[in-house]
Parts: sequence; C-alpha cells; structure tokens
Amino acid sequence: MTLVGHLINGRVVTDGTRSQAVFNPATGEAAKQVDLASQATVEQAISAAQAAFPGWRNTPPLKRARVMFRFKELLEKHADDICALIGEEHGKIAHDALGELQRGIENVEYACGAPELLKGEHSKNVGPGIDSWSEFQPLGVVAGITPFNFPAMVPLWMFPMAIVCGNCFVLKPSERDPSATLYIAQLLQEAGLPDGVMNVVNGDKEAVDTLLHDARVEAVSFVGSTPIAEYIYATATANGKRCQALGGAKNHAIVMPDADMDNAVNQLVGAAFGSSGERCMALSVAVAVGDAAADALVSRMQEAMTRLKVGSCADSGNDFGPLITQAHREKVVGYIDSAEAQGATIVVDGRKPQVAGYEEGFFVGGTLIDHVTPEMTSYREEIFGPVLQVIRVDSMQEAMALIDAHEYGNGTCIFTRDGEAARYFSDNIKVGMVGINVPLPVPVAYHSFGGWKRSLFGDLHAYGPDAVRFYTRRKTITQRWPSASVREGAEFSMPTMK
Repeated sequence: MTLVGHLINGRVVTDGTRSQAVFNPATGEAAKQVDLASQATVEQAISAAQAAFPGWRNTPPLKRARVMFRFKELLEKHADDICALIGEEHGKIAHDALGELQRGIENVEYACGAPELLKGEHSKNVGPGIDSWSEFQPLGVVAGITPFNFPAMVPLWMFPMAIVCGNCFVLKPSERDPSATLYIAQLLQEAGLPDGVMNVVNGDKEAVDTLLHDARVEAVSFVGSTPIAEYIYATATANGKRCQALGGAKNHAIVMPDADMDNAVNQLVGAAFGSSGERCMALSVAVAVGDAAADALVSRMQEAMTRLKVGSCADSGNDFGPLITQAHREKVVGYIDSAEAQGATIVVDGRKPQVAGYEEGFFVGGTLIDHVTPEMTSYREEIFGPVLQVIRVDSMQEAMALIDAHEYGNGTCIFTRDGEAARYFSDNIKVGMVGINVPLPVPVAYHSFGGWKRSLFGDLHAYGPDAVRFYTRRKTITQRWPSASVREGAEFSMPTMK
C-alpha cells in the first residue's frame, strides 16, 4: 500500500514510526497509508526552513515572483492530476475540485505581484534634510495547519504569500487527504523554489504541538473547527508567536418575501449541498421572513432536491460526493436525528441514500429540515454536512437579531429585491463576510477572508492585503546625513518639524 511521506529540504522522506489509513470515502476502503511525523521529523523540517531563510530573504521580490509565475503554470498544467487526488481522498466531484483549485490559483496570481505589494512607502524631507521610509521584512520560519475540506485551496491561501514575502514555510496538511497537498508542494519545487523554503509534514497532534512550541517558528496560520482554533491561537500566542486561526461557522441566508424565489432556491441548493456541505462558507440555515415565503421556499426546495445526484467522484455528472469519514457521517446523521427528536420536521431525508456500487461509502444525501428553532442542538452547532435547516421569523429585524445572537459570524447573505433592505443588512449585520443575492460571499484573492466572533481568532484575515501584513514586519527608517558646514547642539525636547 502506498505510503504518503513528507517533503523536507526538497526531498520526500518518511520516518516510519507511525502511520494511519487514508480512506477513499466513496468506497469506505483504505486506499493508502500516511506517515505521521514525529517531533524529530517536524524539527528537521523547521531546521531546513531556518537554514534556507537567509538566502531566500535576500532574494529580490521579482525573482520570488517569477517562481510563483512558473508555479501557476504548473498548477494549471497538472490540474487534472490534482483534482483526481482530491477526489480519491476527499470525495469531491471533479467540477468541485477544479473550482477549489482555481480559487487557490487566484491566490498564486496575487502573490505574483510581490514587487508591488512589498515596495513600502517613502517620504522625502520629513524634516530638514531628513528622509523616512518603511519596508516590509519577512518574519523567518512560518507554519500553516490546514483542514481536510480544501486540500488544495486553503494551503494556497497561505504559503504562496508567505513565501513570496521572503519567509520559509512548514505546512501541516490534514492527514485525511494529504496527497494533493504534497503533490502541489512538489510542483512548487519544480517551479524553481530553493530546497528548504517549502516543507510539508504530515501528522497529527504531535506535529501540530511541535510547530506551536518550537521557538524558531515565528507565526502560525490555521483553518479548522473553532475548538481547535481556540487551542491553536491560545498555544501559539502563549509561546510568543503571531497567529491567525479561522474557526467554525453557522452561515444564515435571509429569504425576504420579495426575493426572486426561483433564484434563491437555485442558489441555496448549491450553497447548502455543494461539496457535501463540508465548507466553512456553506449556507446551512435559511431564515424565511413570513410563513408565505417559508412555505414557498420549502416547497420549491423539496422539488429541486429531487434532482440532486449524489455519488462517487468517478462520475463527473454527480452534484456532490461522500463525507470524509464514517465517523463524520455518523456525526452528521446524529444532528439530523436530534433535530427530529427535538420537534423539527424532516422534509427531505438524506440519512440513507442509495448509491449503487458504493454501499460502503460515507454518504449522506441532501437533507431539508423545517420548523427549526434556535434552541435545537442542530441549530446551535456546526453540522458540516449536506443539511439545510429552515427557521421561520416574522420580520427582517427578527432574522438579523437571530444571526447576530449566534456565536459564529463567518458568512451570511440576503435574498431580496429591496436595495434599502440590502444596504441596511450589509451595514448592520454582525458577520464578517456578507452576500447580497450571493450565497457564498468568499472574497476574491485581492481582498481578504475572515469572519467575526468565534469564527476568527487574531487581528488579521487570510490571504489578500492582510496576508502581506501577517507575514511581514514593518520597519520604518528615518535617515539624515548632516552637512559638514552645519553643526547643531544637543536638543533635549521632543524633535519636531521647525
């Protein structure tokens, strides 16, 4: 059985101490093994990054950007191979995997602008004969810890910008679907990146804790669930590291009475069930304003869901595939069970989908639940599966109060034809990413991604302009060359412009 290893100092290695199975979630079978890095292996990766840093730090930004240009070309050239690896280990259908990869490539494109992004600011004659300028300097060795649901896109949120800013990177991807991430890192080596600048260590908590405690690691980026995000942030900052940790979500869509209901239903079907709902931006709650809107929404959703195609990534005509593990499948089914037990109505039940030829796969079909209330467990917690819940309210104000009261504030949207309502919603809702008739308001690569409340720990968002700030330190230099013909005496007051 294939053993997936680590990329350290330009070479794929294994330490052979521990490993675990990597499953094909469509068949339920273990297809590979992944080597789990020991503390010594992670420290070896950090050492390789530390040794590569002086040379890479002093490489001109234009040369760093040229590596990213070649990397982009290689990602596009090998897109089919990358998407196949994502499908085999995550279960994504090819069109979804390609969309994930494309959003990641857009971040590489942004990183190609490093000479512009890193040029700093300059002011001449801030005082008599005095010039001042600022520059962005890299931190050193930085690390990323990424989730299973986007094995290509989320790592590409992190390491291209970190590396093009002059840092060296150690990436700990999810051990559940590691192959696509490792393959992408090898393409970066092929693009001309010097050995040691990019390293990948596959592992579990031992690898994570090593990155969090090693004093040579200056900063840590994380995307995952909120309990782990809190742990990552608390541990990293306690050890003096810069940290951004993106956590969980409970994304609501308000459906107003004046909404284009056909458009809203089409958008909700894709946003709720795409990628089996395993997205931090998945729309998992529809808040219908008024019973008439709720009845129309539920009726049309029920009809639209009859056309959903659930199955293996082997058929590109499927809409979405299985969940990542059997344990996660059981967790999602448990949330559906709890909603039913607590009084909600299961309108479309996806707990026992029939997928011919894949009876042992980790499938849950699209599920629609009506008459959900804020007290229910399935509403309070993140399900992370193909489940859409409907809550009925009487007004837009009640809908917004519901959203604001939730502990998560990652993404939200409103479906309406009313511009005044849309503007009020976007101005006042306490959520980090907002869509107006846009169900998945994921910012493009030249903006930044991040939620509010317990969806984000740290001051800066992911990728885009905030990534430059996160992966660099600003240094400001004030310079003066005194004239030989002018000599000034000592001054004891605060220097001011005279």
